[in-house]
Amino acid sequence: MSTHRELIRRALGPRVQFVQGDDACAYGAVLAGCTFFAGYPITPATEVAERMAEILPRIGGCYIQMEDEIASMGALIGASWTGAKVMTSTSGPGFSLMQENLGYAIMTETPCVVVNVQRSGPSTGQPTMGAYGDMMQARWGTHGDHEIIMLCPASVQESLELTIVAFNLSERLRTPVLVFIDGELGHMRERLVIPEDHEFELWERPRATDRAGYRPFAPGPDLVPPFAPFGSGFRTFVTGLTHNEEGLPRASSATIHDQLVRRLAAKITNHLDLITRYEEFYADDCEIAIVTYGITARTCRDVVEEARRRGIKAGLLRLISIWPFPEHVVARWAERVRAMLVPEMNLGQIVHPIREAVAGRCPVVLHSRIGGELHTPAELLEALEALQWQPA
Repeated sequence: MSTHRELIRRALGPRVQFVQGDDACAYGAVLAGCTFFAGYPITPATEVAERMAEILPRIGGCYIQMEDEIASMGALIGASWTGAKVMTSTSGPGFSLMQENLGYAIMTETPCVVVNVQRSGPSTGQPTMGAYGDMMQARWGTHGDHEIIMLCPASVQESLELTIVAFNLSERLRTPVLVFIDGELGHMRERLVIPEDHEFELWERPRATDRAGYRPFAPGPDLVPPFAPFGSGFRTFVTGLTHNEEGLPRASSATIHDQLVRRLAAKITNHLDLITRYEEFYADDCEIAIVTYGITARTCRDVVEEARRRGIKAGLLRLISIWPFPEHVVARWAERVRAMLVPEMNLGQIVHPIREAVAGRCPVVLHSRIGGELHTPAELLEALEALQWQPA
């Protein structure tokens, strides 16, 4: 083990801990090689920043508290272009402020990770209460045509593991990646086992080697350009304007804009095998499916087991990667069930792409809950029983 990895292990503490989901995201970032964090305190995400402020100085990294989330995202982009692995954290209002710079990171192919510990809104809303109100903002918050990668853990352990995955995807595809939890999971404490280094992979962004023929935005075979950090001797021009493969602005060219933006989208959609993650229960003989994500899925798993004991052939599809949306997975489930129940801690957001993927093959019923309270098993069982007795 290298000296740096030894520093990381000492900074993280015991291998088995009892910690919050926010802490787990910080641990995952450090294990993934994150050395720079810029952020602004906001409930219920502040503990991510606090933990990074504690750990990063111990391992030679840098933590900086910015004046707001706009500046935080800007600092993140600048640090990433020096070659660092970088992360920030926020909640709904702060994520709204990050949107312009998030679009800039997409356009400039800047690897970075954003953790959003969601809370109830709009506006200040319920700062200490959990919700999943930013699911569509993640996909459509910044303007223009683009793709985004978003992962949605359901446990403290998974918060650590998916943060590592987020860094790997961000590096491999040179793009921002989002990790979305909520106030409940962020502040909930569970047993966490910190994995050993041999138990996970670490990916690095593709590096430029040919200085003479270097074009900073000329894609490789997987549509991802090799990266040359600032100060490494390569001539690099970075702009949020439509640009050619040399990085030079060509904002008036329809052809160059079309080629650039389609490539930025395709480098993500062509790698769905790397990105798409989901979990299935009772898929083989399921008649009524619960399709859900995040902390709500924990309740749904118990509900499905109880429904089975009552003679209802229920199943569960847990979406782990939300964007790009796994249409093919949902469509496959729609072919075998006669109804879908979609519990969400909002007034209905992911239910819309689910309905698009189902394409009328079966009814899709939203069961929404807001106000910061989780769905109860009783209400979801009642909803399943109601679907059970509906005509096929």
